[in-house]
Amino acid sequence: MRILVVGGSNGNVAGALSRLGAPDFRIEAHGRPQVDLADPVSLRKAIEDARPFVVICAGAYTAVDTAESEADIAMEINGGGPGALARACVDADVPLIHLSTDYVFSGRKAGAYVESDPTEPINVYGRTKLEGERGVIAAGSRHVILRISGVYAPRGKNFVRTMLRLAKTREEIGVVDDQFGHPTYAPHLAQAMVAIARRLAEDSKAPTGVFHMTGQGEICTWRTFAEAIFELSAERGGPFAIVKPIATEEYPTPARRPANSVLDCSRVAAAYGVTLPAWRESLACCIDAIAAEGWDVD
Repeated sequence: MRILVVGGSNGNVAGALSRLGAPDFRIEAHGRPQVDLADPVSLRKAIEDARPFVVICAGAYTAVDTAESEADIAMEINGGGPGALARACVDADVPLIHLSTDYVFSGRKAGAYVESDPTEPINVYGRTKLEGERGVIAAGSRHVILRISGVYAPRGKNFVRTMLRLAKTREEIGVVDDQFGHPTYAPHLAQAMVAIARRLAEDSKAPTGVFHMTGQGEICTWRTFAEAIFELSAERGGPFAIVKPIATEEYPTPARRPANSVLDCSRVAAAYGVTLPAWRESLACCIDAIAAEGWDVD
């Protein structure tokens, strides 16, 4: 089984997917400039060349703060690209797995978000990702849209690596303590996505639509997550720092973030039998992988 991943291998999820392998499937990951979500012709050519059983859209404009001043570029990639890819998938009769985000919600709900909750993004990034969802749905492709949250990995740009890098030069780090959710480990997410891809390829009646998929375990804030990172790192002889809890208003950013990013993942568990591990378990795997590479987080 061939799986085409649209998104360069430097991305957290696309990179994790590109490092997977098994005798019964092969993953081809392609990013810019050869395959570009802003270039529909390149998307169609990639599908024609790869002749995949399933396409995974793991590419995106992910600079949340920069998107506030580059809304047109972000919308072209995040908003228009997925729809163009979905239309190409329709023509090729290939199912599509598309990654979206918790940022399609406002974060003002008291409990966990379910797929049917009203969307209300509060920043440009969230609005562009929501438009991408709508484009995939409108194309009429067989699709699975996965909303994910707080993605991290042993490589690439992400919160875990940033904390470890800062801890090399700082004794204390202020971390927001009033935004909460479930961090998601890219390698475990990648394994679950391949399981979904297999089902889509083998079963024409496999469930489609929008699903939530994040790490599990107790709800945590960014401060809680940072403390866990440094605890695990210190146990393995890596960098660590004291975490100072701060409010969102003490760390102003161009883009507003949802306070509540907790996603209910029961629908994808029921439909596909996949559940990601508790985030503390996944975080230990990530820290082990970083330690094995000599704490190279610069």
